Amino acid sequence: MLLSIIVGVALVGILIYMLVIQPKKAEASQIPTISSSSNSLQLQAYERLTLLVDRIALPNLVSRTSSDQLLISDMQYILTKSIRDEFDYNVTQQIYVTPESWNAVRNLKEKNILTINQVAKALPPESSGMDLQKGILQFIMSDPKANLHELVSEALSYEAKKFL
Repeated sequence: MLLSIIVGVALVGILIYMLVIQPKKAEASQIPTISSSSNSLQLQAYERLTLLVDRIALPNLVSRTSSDQLLISDMQYILTKSIRDEFDYNVTQQIYVTPESWNAVRNLKEKNILTINQVAKALPPESSGMDLQKGILQFIMSDPKANLHELVSEALSYEAKKFL
């Protein structure tokens, strides 16, 4: 009789462990996985934004754009459209990064478009696309603050390292 009670209590204990305690442990072990997945998404967002910053950096943008026989207005349109398209393609990444990081990227976009427009406005209307590209590069070389993309890249890198 005593042996039956001990076996019964042991079976009830095993059953409680299997039905109540073990599932709670499994749920608890899944929490880091969710957090890890979130960190991975955030890290990927910083990587994408770093690539965006590199792609819309004026020296890189100018070097990727062919200016053969384009008018200044056409080159101005192509450069600003390229920046807007790159930015729009990555706009969803803002939900994964800090507001400060996103604002830095957005400000870089706006500053680059403003720079293109200002340089274009300073040149004669009959200038070529090549003249605009040269003017942009000269502006960047003459103004140390014009390389804002380097600062934004460093800030994104700093933020991303927090997830490693």
